[in-house]
Amino acid sequence: QVQLVESGGGSVQAGGSLRLSCAASGFTYSTYCMGWFRKTPGKEREVVAAIDNDGNTNYADSVKGRFTISQDNAKNTLYLQMNNLKPEDTAMYYCAADARSPSWAWFDEGLGITPRDWGQGTQVTVSS
Repeated sequence: QVQLVESGGGSVQAGGSLRLSCAASGFTYSTYCMGWFRKTPGKEREVVAAIDNDGNTNYADSVKGRFTISQDNAKNTLYLQMNNLKPEDTAMYYCAADARSPSWAWFDEGLGITPRDWGQGTQVTVSS
């Protein structure tokens, strides 16, 4: 049974940093693509960053240069380092995992491909 548990969210001022973590269990972590998504009320869920099992990474344009996704396969843990946070980054952040498709597909809305497994989310609030 896949289990994804996020942590590290909180409240920061604009320009600050946070590091999110996602502890994964119940599957062979190294064979999965992993990603971070976020959701705010009234908006569609969006993919923020993703990493394939070969280490290839992809980012949403809105976070390029500010966010860094990484993982520790030995610890089955996914990270999202968020720097220079902006109020528009305020959202519930979710960890996601899937072994069925490459993570770049999550960025192509036309394909309609989303990960199968999700965590419960961690709230990030950025004040101006």
